[in-house]
Amino acid sequence: QVQLVESGGGLVQAGGSLRLSCAASGNIFSFNAMGWYRQAPGKQREFVAVITGGGSTNFADSVKGRFTISRDNAKNTMYLQMNSLKPEDTAVYYCYADRSAIRTWGQGTQVTVSS
Repeated sequence: QVQLVESGGGLVQAGGSLRLSCAASGNIFSFNAMGWYRQAPGKQREFVAVITGGGSTNFADSVKGRFTISRDNAKNTMYLQMNSLKPEDTAVYYCYADRSAIRTWGQGTQVTVSS
């Protein structure tokens, strides 16, 4: 059973940056895709970004041009670099990993952007 642990969340002012990490307990090379969702208070969880095993990426329109996603197979870690943060980016960020039809979730990390 693979486990995912997020880190890097925190409090930042609008316009600032944060880098989230998602560390896997096993080899991430075998995952079809890894990505991020977020959930703001009172809202549904929403897609943020994904990176496939081949390195293709996709982003939600709301974060395009501000967020980048990457993975380091040697460190079994995925990253979400978040720049030009806005108060509306405030949410709990969850990483996930897909292997065949199984999706594994991390426990989440809080990101708070103050205005």
